[in-house]
Amino acid sequence: MNREAVLVLQDGTVYRGTAFGHIGETHGEVCFNTGMTGYQEVLTDPSYCGQIVTMTYPHVGNYGVNDDDMESDRIQVAGFVVRDGCHVPSNHRSTASLPEWLDQHGIVGIQGIDTRALTRKLRSDGAMNGIISSSGRSAEELLTKVRELPSMSGQDLARVVTSVKSWRWPGSTPHRYRVAALDFGIKHNILRLLEGAGCDVTILPAQTSAGDILAMEPHGVFLSNGPGDPDAVRYGVETVRTLLGRKPIFGICLGHQLLALALGARTYKMKFGHRGVNHPVKRLATERVEITSQNHGFAVDADSLPASAEVTHWNLNDNTLEGFRIRDIPAFSVQYHPEASPGPHDSRYLFEQFNTLMDEHAQA
Repeated sequence: MNREAVLVLQDGTVYRGTAFGHIGETHGEVCFNTGMTGYQEVLTDPSYCGQIVTMTYPHVGNYGVNDDDMESDRIQVAGFVVRDGCHVPSNHRSTASLPEWLDQHGIVGIQGIDTRALTRKLRSDGAMNGIISSSGRSAEELLTKVRELPSMSGQDLARVVTSVKSWRWPGSTPHRYRVAALDFGIKHNILRLLEGAGCDVTILPAQTSAGDILAMEPHGVFLSNGPGDPDAVRYGVETVRTLLGRKPIFGICLGHQLLALALGARTYKMKFGHRGVNHPVKRLATERVEITSQNHGFAVDADSLPASAEVTHWNLNDNTLEGFRIRDIPAFSVQYHPEASPGPHDSRYLFEQFNTLMDEHAQA
């Protein structure tokens, strides 16, 4: 028998469906992802910590889950919302069904609601807090609770998802570079591509000091993606500021925002963010449009960048900043995810660009 479940938003809107995954209750910021595939990578992306993710594609779970498509060591989302969840997957790589896997990891979800209506609401009114419950509590009780939850603004969630201690990414590719990767919520495919590009990568906890990083004598420093409000990660901003000009720097997503803050720029919370695998980004150097994978709810105010920063990428949907480089310092960053997983591979040249920057710095 399908157990009833309810999603209650902080504005009082109620969606009723059935439980999908673990039976219980969860809360977080409700957002939506426009990808047609890649739900396992989405669920295990640390950048989604503290969020209830709604998939806009209606049929989710048809190819099940497996051990190879993990982007971290666990599911990171607070909750999951789908229109039509598949309980009987069909794929030779599948080791479990999606609802079984969610249940095993204690992730509460809901299916059977109008996800198109929910997405339209979030686009109109913005991302907002919500609660999913299959515990039997009334919508009125849940509304009282959800209105007491803090906003995503001001939350330092990098502390929640970062590595407890430093560790090395394994690999068999011959190494040309030593890279120190600050882990604000790093995805495994970033590490795979860095290793594949010839980097010996050591992953460091988010609060690692600039002194400790420099003592490792890396060829370059990578600033990872991650969840929460970049302005709350002040320790990361100070570390990056100290490293500027001393080591080549490459930042992605939260790392991009921290690099901008270290330069004195500003960030702001977006209305509903960018989450999906189909965002068009213009690379100014070539005038070509890249289709990109994205997952962020904050952005850098392009007008606040200093004169030393040169814009390299723009989002063609809403003209938000997607990338910049520093003219007189070996550092650059992008807001989107060139490692994809899920998503297109249009932007993987950025890993080679990082290598070039490290080569030039070593020869200087």
